[in-house]
Amino acid sequence: MTDLSGKRALVTGGGGGLGADMARGLAAAGAEVWIAGRRLEALEQVAATHPGLHPVTADVTDEASVAAMFEAAGRCDIVVANAGASESAPFGKTSLDAWNRMIAVNLTGAFLTLRDGARQLADAKWGRLIAVASTAGLKGYGYVSAYAAAKHGTVGMVKSAALELARSGVTVNALCPGFLETEMTDASVANIVAKTGMTSEAARASLEKMSPQRRLIRPQEVTAAALWLCGPGSEGITGQAISVSGGEV
Repeated sequence: MTDLSGKRALVTGGGGGLGADMARGLAAAGAEVWIAGRRLEALEQVAATHPGLHPVTADVTDEASVAAMFEAAGRCDIVVANAGASESAPFGKTSLDAWNRMIAVNLTGAFLTLRDGARQLADAKWGRLIAVASTAGLKGYGYVSAYAAAKHGTVGMVKSAALELARSGVTVNALCPGFLETEMTDASVANIVAKTGMTSEAARASLEKMSPQRRLIRPQEVTAAALWLCGPGSEGITGQAISVSGGEV
């Protein structure tokens, strides 16, 4: 088991879903973990589940808010840019506002978070920068062009940053889950139901079919991958986009 005793971590989007699971996993491994998000009540509920969790409100799309988040958390050895959101629409009907929202939270938010994390680790002998991207950062999906563009951008940013930091003790990687058993997928199911008239069961089954394993990915599987990237023997893993998708890509 990865031992992160004495390490400090920051996880954005930590008020629920995958972010909360990753934060709890890091805390269980011994790290002091700060969880960031816009909703203090949700963060406090997650923080109450483990003494090693601490909440801090932040908007990852705002540069000043991200700076304040790091000031509150202090120097972090592990930074996980997990905050994200998804919207769907046909390409021809995707508005500029929707495009800008997807780029802001999924790409700019990851950039600001990992950039400030890298600044803190400028003279570090060990550090881990992890972006939660998506299989949508590795391939295309219909009706989510803005989201896929943002996640592709995140993967490209990670690869470039990893090259710059390759001779330091800091690695930079992206985790690319398929459809997850989280609230975000529940929202996707509801959207499919509303637009197609499918039942919830049929809509969920259509997402499960994306994976060769015919199932949704559990958040704990992504958390395990993050812990592996923080564990001994991971020093040579950098600049990678690691698919956690049941063989989808």
